[in-house]
Amino acid sequence: MLNEEPVGVAVLGLGNVGSEVVRIIEDSADDLAARIGAPLVLRGVGVRRVAADRGVPAELLTDNIEELVSRDDVDIVVELMGPVEPARKAILLALEHGKSVVTANKALLSRSTGELADAAERARVDLYFEAAVAGAIPVIRPLTQSLAGDTVRRVAGIVNGTTNYILSEMDSTGTDYASALADARALGYAEADPTADVEGFDAAAKAAILASIAFHTRVTADDVYREGISNITPDDVASARALGCTIKLLSICERITTAEGQQRVSARVYPALVPSSHPLATVNGAFNAVVVEAEAAGRLMFYGQGAGGAPTASAVTGDLVMAARNRVQGSRGPRESKYAQLPIAPIGDIVTRYYVSMDVADKPGVLSTVAAEFAQHEVSIAEVRQEGVADEDGRRVGARVVVVTHRAPEAALSETVAALADLDAVQRVASVLRLEGTGQ
Repeated sequence: MLNEEPVGVAVLGLGNVGSEVVRIIEDSADDLAARIGAPLVLRGVGVRRVAADRGVPAELLTDNIEELVSRDDVDIVVELMGPVEPARKAILLALEHGKSVVTANKALLSRSTGELADAAERARVDLYFEAAVAGAIPVIRPLTQSLAGDTVRRVAGIVNGTTNYILSEMDSTGTDYASALADARALGYAEADPTADVEGFDAAAKAAILASIAFHTRVTADDVYREGISNITPDDVASARALGCTIKLLSICERITTAEGQQRVSARVYPALVPSSHPLATVNGAFNAVVVEAEAAGRLMFYGQGAGGAPTASAVTGDLVMAARNRVQGSRGPRESKYAQLPIAPIGDIVTRYYVSMDVADKPGVLSTVAAEFAQHEVSIAEVRQEGVADEDGRRVGARVVVVTHRAPEAALSETVAALADLDAVQRVASVLRLEGTGQ
């Protein structure tokens, strides 16, 4: 039986996602009401510019965001404006007026989760953000609810479709980074300015959100170590393939234990070699996937479309239904869990395997000199490959050495690379990448 009192909704932003959310609210009104227990009524849509051709009745449009989120007939505010401002101001105002909030604003959440969570707690309302990470893929709710009784050890995945498309193209066609990026732009996967995606900022924001939830610790984007993919070359891709791997931009969040027994949180984003046998190696194109490893549940994988208007709107609407249902029932959803407050581990504490590619002098004794430098810094070598480098006329002009290490601390590897660069036999260290998912 439906509650006669409707739940009023204000949507801020009418881009691809906002337009789709408005459409779902209107086209699925009966189904949504049945799931919620009360009618869901769109009270208004906040936009930067009011125009008659926005696909929404003119009387619902307003550019007065403050007035809209403060209205008495609005119970839930759906923020889909981006960027950080004016979204932050609008969300805080909505929370102060006792409105529950649904947002997909990863950049804001990765910097101001604590501020927003505290405001929601003071007002005793909900703050939902499933769509902020991996679009339609349910990741946030499983971490906050399904695994609430478990201990999460590691969350790793591909959470940026633009970079995954570029790297997939480089792997499948042998093209270079610039050409793959141009293709991504032509298909609408990359923005005119792709910096946020290709330099890892977008993935780092999502890593901060995932780490905060998984490890009950406030982690911000500034806590996340970040590298992008713009320096990946066809040679790196070919070498990875020769090693039975592919290159993916990974967001990795994990609970680590120091030699002294202290637990810390690591959150990092970088391109890494992933074995072809690993589930993430088969995630291609603009798709996303997240692998969660927990003590009792073991390994869980979530896969699907990580961006786009309809997929993201699906996650937003799911949050909207949850928030509306809580309003009708007089309850609240999960609140921020920050009891652990674990320290953030610096990147130098991380232990993993490495791929180091260097251009060297084509003469005897170079390999032994290089190997000695690794040994000096206690970085064990697992595999070495050497190949000739030819000019455009096919004449051999040098050599390339690729070293794959066993597991070693990041700090030791960094010292090794710095020492290699100073060797007369090494012309340049061309690439340093990690290997993840090898279990060795």
